[in-house]
Amino acid sequence: MQLIVGRIGRAHGIKGDVTVEVRTDEPELRLGPGAVLMTDPSSAGPLTVASGKVHSGRLLLRFEGVNDRNGAEALRGTLLIAEIDPEDSPEDPDEYYDHQLVGLDVVLTDGTVVGELTEVLHLPYQDLLTVLRPDGTEVLVPFVSEIVPEIDLEAQRAVITPPPGLIDAAEAVVASSRDESGETAESAESADAAEPADAAESGEDEKNGGADA
Repeated sequence: MQLIVGRIGRAHGIKGDVTVEVRTDEPELRLGPGAVLMTDPSSAGPLTVASGKVHSGRLLLRFEGVNDRNGAEALRGTLLIAEIDPEDSPEDPDEYYDHQLVGLDVVLTDGTVVGELTEVLHLPYQDLLTVLRPDGTEVLVPFVSEIVPEIDLEAQRAVITPPPGLIDAAEAVVASSRDESGETAESAESADAAEPADAAESGEDEKNGGADA
């Protein structure tokens, strides 16, 4: 089975190094020296990792046969693909390969079906789960423990606890209206509470005014 493990970015320096957008939780295994990777487009590969290092928080790789900046720039945008055993699982029990997640039923904690997990999007800031709903619409669910507390591969399901508005936009509208109503009521109460004080001050002024006269 093939797994996308990275995407080549811009060239770095003049000796063939490239920046890599990592799309695997096991870069030391999938992108380590000696790793042979297929590519998309296929004409760019296969590529063998010659060396790698981290520079300013970014992974830099150099591939065998790519020895200058021009060769590195020619690889820009290329996807790096590793061949893995379908039975393999990440060492960390809280991590999953994409193929393990695609096809899972997505449900709420009470068992309500939300849809089917169709894709895992690996973005620079976080991973997102694409969920196809029964009505044909798609929802993007942040793949974080607060929102996806349980992945049950045996039961083939992902349990989610979405915040209001993530699955149903109407819920966000209702929550917003409730907040606005609460603020309005609070403002009204404050105004009502202020009226007696204003009246008392007015009465006090009149009293003082009468005394002065």
